[in-house]
Amino acid sequence: MIIGVPKEIKNNENRVALTPAGVSEMKNNGHKVYVQSTAGLGSGFSDEEYANAGAVVLPTIEEVYAIAEMIIKVKEPIASEYELIKKDQLLFTYFHFASSESLTHAMLEKGAVCLAYETVEKTDRSLPLLVPMSEVAGRMAIQQGAKYLEKPLKGRGILLGGVPGVPPAKVLVLGGGIVGTQAAKMAAGLGAQVTIMDLSLPRLRHLDDIMPANVNTQMSNHYNITKAIADADLIVGAVLIPGAKAPHLITRDMLKLMRPGTVVVDVAVDQGGCIETCTPTTHENPTFIIDDIVHYCVANMPGAVPYTSTLALTNATLPYAVQLANKGWEKACAENEELKKGLNIANGKILYKGVAEAWNLPFNEELVLAN
Repeated sequence: MIIGVPKEIKNNENRVALTPAGVSEMKNNGHKVYVQSTAGLGSGFSDEEYANAGAVVLPTIEEVYAIAEMIIKVKEPIASEYELIKKDQLLFTYFHFASSESLTHAMLEKGAVCLAYETVEKTDRSLPLLVPMSEVAGRMAIQQGAKYLEKPLKGRGILLGGVPGVPPAKVLVLGGGIVGTQAAKMAAGLGAQVTIMDLSLPRLRHLDDIMPANVNTQMSNHYNITKAIADADLIVGAVLIPGAKAPHLITRDMLKLMRPGTVVVDVAVDQGGCIETCTPTTHENPTFIIDDIVHYCVANMPGAVPYTSTLALTNATLPYAVQLANKGWEKACAENEELKKGLNIANGKILYKGVAEAWNLPFNEELVLAN
């Protein structure tokens, strides 16, 4: 198969979808790999390293899309890439269709085969291609939240861990999944007083067992959230419904219950956000203020630490990418239920229920795959 790796062009996105080691693996399986020049530079990989691994380095993104049967990316195509996508071309990347109606319609119209990292799912319902970036984003949420609590950045002016004789900051984490767990661990490690909320009692029991003493668990409901935000200094939104929009747990009118300078970090923003007032921002302009509340809503948080993120992501994606290249997407998805669940769009049809429901579009429950 002919594989293309374009340079990411989303604002301050420095990750790359395939490392030189990944190129070598693809070559060993008999595939051709074309990499856009400087695609790996932000993650610390030179064109020379890709060439030495067996890739052909092409100067433009147009050439990569034109030659490739499968495009491997990190983030969803943006508007300037839509016209480059060919009918029946396989795109393997993060899509988050439920947060972008325009992207959904564009991929349907182009007739692309869209296999989304975020909905590849194991039998235990874990999301193997979302986990590594969720781990990065959860830890970064605290790192960024601590920074924006500083007064020059319009925060409350409170040190996350406090000092002897002065209490630490209070951190509220909404969601006890991978993001929430990593955020709570980081906040606790810095000495904050942490509350983590979730709807699952078994999950809360597990978190209660593994977390340090400065982390409290609490059932997530409107009453408890309303009470907790009143004295929280940092709030992390970490709610995920795979492939679907995140529910709004904090609404616009609830901002008035918070203290001025409170910081909210909505990691779920690329799935629509679990805080109503959050809209996607970039690393270039990461925050905005509504009702004296600092909102940090960068949709590609791991892109700020591309070396760590690229290695973590490609460790997880490469085995699946090799299967797709070796067998073709139809056979690979027919034989691997995990990959099949990653199919969001193919043959001009929506194959993932959460995407169809997000935009009130027809859902095709079954696609006949070649064995």
